[in-house]
Amino acid sequence: MTCRKLKTETTGVLGRWQDSQGNIQTRAFPHWATIPSYYSLSGARRWHLAFAWILSLGAIAYWLTSLLNRHIQRDLAPRKGELRPSHIWHDIKQHARLRFPTGEAATRYNILQKLAYLGVIFALIPVVILTGLTMSPAMDAAWPWLLDLFGGRQSARSIHFICAMLFALFILVHLIMVLLAGPINEVRSMITGRYRLPGERTK
Repeated sequence: MTCRKLKTETTGVLGRWQDSQGNIQTRAFPHWATIPSYYSLSGARRWHLAFAWILSLGAIAYWLTSLLNRHIQRDLAPRKGELRPSHIWHDIKQHARLRFPTGEAATRYNILQKLAYLGVIFALIPVVILTGLTMSPAMDAAWPWLLDLFGGRQSARSIHFICAMLFALFILVHLIMVLLAGPINEVRSMITGRYRLPGERTK
């Protein structure tokens, strides 16, 4: 029995592609989709650390501001009855049918939004920061408890990558919801604070 080799042409977006100098590259992502645009592990690590500082400082500022102005307690903390399985399941079904809140209900976060935001703010961000620190030999020497917390550098690396994928999923779902709910109204409200309430459904 003979086996035939299967040759698949790629689109040039992922996989084997040709750069601007005509050289064939086998990097997964083309130059315009990466920082830096050329292959450099040390350069990529420096950029990664720079963005990690932006994430960490931004998260700390958000935590402090949101606790001081009571945004978390007022807007994100689940209210009595919202954590009932029947209530959560009802919201899931409404979203699956693309039946978003209207009228006054549209001015408040629903339970799915609350759980997603609280999960990102108080679980995903702290874990991704701490696992990132755990992968640093210098931090392991300064804070050896990080290795015990995450079971070593390799498991910390795996958790870090899982968190990165969850971040990407959160952003993707967030963008899809904005598009489905009406991008002009949603983006305008983020920039100007003006939000047009969707009318009440008749049935």
